[in-house]
Amino acid sequence: MTSPTRATTAEAPPRGLPPAAAWLLSVACGLAVANVYYSQPLLDLIAADYGIDPATIGLVGTLTQTGYALGLLLLVPLGDHVNRRTLTTAQLGLSVLALAAVALAPSAPLMLAAMAAVGVLAVVAQVVVAYAASLAAPADRGRVVGTVTSGIVVGILLARTVAGTIGDLAGWRAVYVVSAVATGAMALAVAVVLPTERHRPTGQTSQAGPTSQTARISYPRLIGSVFTLFAEEPVLRARAVLALLTFTSITVLLTPMVLPLAAPPFNLSHTQIGLFGLAGAAGALGAGRAGRQADLGRAERTAGIGLLAMLAAWIPAALLPHSVWWLVLAMVVIDYGLQSVHVVNQHLLYQVRPEAQSRLTAGYMLLYSAGCAAGAIGSTVVYEHWGWTAVCLLGAATSLAALLYWLARKQN
Repeated sequence: MTSPTRATTAEAPPRGLPPAAAWLLSVACGLAVANVYYSQPLLDLIAADYGIDPATIGLVGTLTQTGYALGLLLLVPLGDHVNRRTLTTAQLGLSVLALAAVALAPSAPLMLAAMAAVGVLAVVAQVVVAYAASLAAPADRGRVVGTVTSGIVVGILLARTVAGTIGDLAGWRAVYVVSAVATGAMALAVAVVLPTERHRPTGQTSQAGPTSQTARISYPRLIGSVFTLFAEEPVLRARAVLALLTFTSITVLLTPMVLPLAAPPFNLSHTQIGLFGLAGAAGALGAGRAGRQADLGRAERTAGIGLLAMLAAWIPAALLPHSVWWLVLAMVVIDYGLQSVHVVNQHLLYQVRPEAQSRLTAGYMLLYSAGCAAGAIGSTVVYEHWGWTAVCLLGAATSLAALLYWLARKQN
């Protein structure tokens, strides 16, 4: 394994990523990942526009998420193969076209195809995280990853609120028009502000770019190496399992919560339910703190605190029947814990194989996606048969499994 410190000063871009650039990448991540979630509060409007049966309109979310999973496998690894700045701007530019296609689609099949393309291209958020980590100085990498990751969290949590508000004011198509304009502006900003990568001679790794040796790998071998890394890197296996369990846990909370909130005695509207995303966004502060603690050599302790917080959050969550404020508290605590674990996971991953950061990200995020899918399916089935208390027990069991797995790995 080669070290980025071998590169000469004349060839390398300046070390470190300025805070302003890190926040720019954070906003880029938030805009990109929000595109996957805008449709959730708009499904009834989309169904009415196209005359689609309510049972069929769920395909919008399915196709978008499926596209996202495909993008993780097929596009994210390219960050180890081509210039990440070029890849980022290209994906953002193509996202503008996909979003415009959604807004202008005259028929349901064309809209669904465009939604799938939006999902595929939204993985630019993961390309950006690896890009930011490669640009950061080693001693500051945790803070940078935490800053950029916080953008993803805020994007996911606020997407529903933003989409619901714009949809009520100007219709569902306006949501995608606004997103296309914002994404286009971000593509231009990334192209102008961020540094250009420089490749190294064979055997050397740039701060921001892939090795020449990696660049010669064929595309099929590059994709296959994502799975090879699981066999080669214990850190990837351990952190990916934690991602699977922790994201299962939080999805168990987020997916079915609309059902008790919309039912008596609360009877909240979709707009009011969307505001709960603001509570989760407050928990995103955990990402920045976790990054700073990881830089100070306290990564595992930070992960342990995060896992304990996720487990503890299920106590107030179970008290939802008594007051919605208990759920607000649960969302702040569980998201704080989740982001602490997530940032630590990425911080440790990026120390393993600098030349494979994008492929490590792809492998890690594939299990993240699997966790989200498992949590969504499991929680809705459990709620339908046994109610909210059973959902909380399922979430607590998953959080406990994550904590026990972390303790077992720490003992070894």
